[in-house]
Amino acid sequence: DSLKRKKLNTYVVSASIENASIQNLSEPVNITLQHIDQNTGNRAVHCVFWDFLKNNGLGGWNTSGCEMEYTDMNYTICFCKHLTHFGVLLDLSRTEIDTTNDYILTLVSYAGCGASSLFLGITLVTYLALEKLRRDNPSKILLNLCAAMLMVNLVFLVNSWLSSFNKPGLCITVAALLHYFLLAAFTWMCLESVHMYLALVKVFNVYIPKYILKFCIAGWGIPAIVISIVLIINKDFYGNGSLSKNNPFSSFCWIQENTVFYISVVAYFFLMFLMNTVMFITVLLQIHSMKSKTQNRSRFWKQGFLRDLKSAFSLMFLLGLTWGFVFFAWGAVRIFFLYLFSIFNTLQGFFIFVFHCLMKEDVLKQSRIQFCWGRFRPNNYS
Repeated sequence: DSLKRKKLNTYVVSASIENASIQNLSEPVNITLQHIDQNTGNRAVHCVFWDFLKNNGLGGWNTSGCEMEYTDMNYTICFCKHLTHFGVLLDLSRTEIDTTNDYILTLVSYAGCGASSLFLGITLVTYLALEKLRRDNPSKILLNLCAAMLMVNLVFLVNSWLSSFNKPGLCITVAALLHYFLLAAFTWMCLESVHMYLALVKVFNVYIPKYILKFCIAGWGIPAIVISIVLIINKDFYGNGSLSKNNPFSSFCWIQENTVFYISVVAYFFLMFLMNTVMFITVLLQIHSMKSKTQNRSRFWKQGFLRDLKSAFSLMFLLGLTWGFVFFAWGAVRIFFLYLFSIFNTLQGFFIFVFHCLMKEDVLKQSRIQFCWGRFRPNNYS
C-alpha cells in the first residue's frame, strides 16, 4: 500500500554483520537485484527500502534517498544515501546527488544555519530590547519574520539528531514543526511585501483596523491550517528518510510523500514567490518614481545608484527572492544552483541582520544610546 500501482519485481535483500558497527563508509554499498520477471517494456524502476516507522510501526516501502545506479531487462543496481543538506527542504527533483557534493552542501548548510541562527537571535534581541525600534509596523513584521526563520534554522539543525532516536512520534513532530515554520517564514515574507505595497503604493485611503493582529493571524494561522490538513489525512506523510543507527546524521525527518511535498511546499512557495516578485518590482518602480520627482540627476548619481542597489538587495533578502534559485536546480546546472540556494538561504538571517541592524541609522543610534557608555554614548537628542 505504500507505493500504489507498483510491483515488487525482485526478492527482498537484507544484510548485517554480527557484533560489528558499520559506519563512515567512504563509498555506498552497491546492491545488485535480479529481476523476477524481465523488464522487456523498459518500464520505470524505483529503488526502495523498508521503512519500519511507516504506518504506525507496521512498516512500508520508502523511496526517499534511494538511487538507481543501473538497470536493464535482467537486473538493477541500487544504493541509498540520505540527504541532510538545506536544499532538501525545497529540492524539486528530490533525487540523490554524488557523495562529495552532498558532504560539502551539508557542511555549508550547517555552518550557514548556525550563523543565521546567531544573527537572527541578535536581531530579535536588539528590536525587543529597544522599545523605540519596535513601535512601527515594519519592525513588528520583521520581528515575526525573524522568529519564523530562526525556528526553521534551529529545527533543521537538530533534525538529524532527533531522528536518530528512531521514535516515530518524535520524527513526525519534528517534520511537522519544520514544515510549519518553513511555511510560516514564506507567509511572513509575503506579508512583508503586502505591507510595502500598502505603505509605498497605496499610500492614501488605506486604513486597516487591528492591522498587525490580522497579519499575525494570517502569518501563523495559514501554515497551521495546512499542517493540520496534512496530519488529519495521514500523519505518516511525515517520516524518517533513513534508519541508520550507526550514523545519526544520515537520517532526516521530513515529508516522505512526493504529492504532499509538491502541493503543500512547492505550490505554496511558488504562489508566495510569484506575489513577492510582483510586489518587489512594483515597490522598486514606485521608489524610483518618487525619487525622480523630488531630485534631479546630479554629479552624485553614483552614490544614489549605490543606495538604490543596497535597497534592492535588502528587499530581495527580506522578501526571500533568493529561494527562487531552486527553480533552476535541474539538469546539468542543478548542483550549481543547489550551492547558490544553500549559501544564500542559510545565510538569509545574516543578511537581514546586516541590512536591518548594521546599516540602519536609527538602529545604530538607539543601540549606542542604550548599550554604550562614556564618550561612545550619544545624547538622546543628538
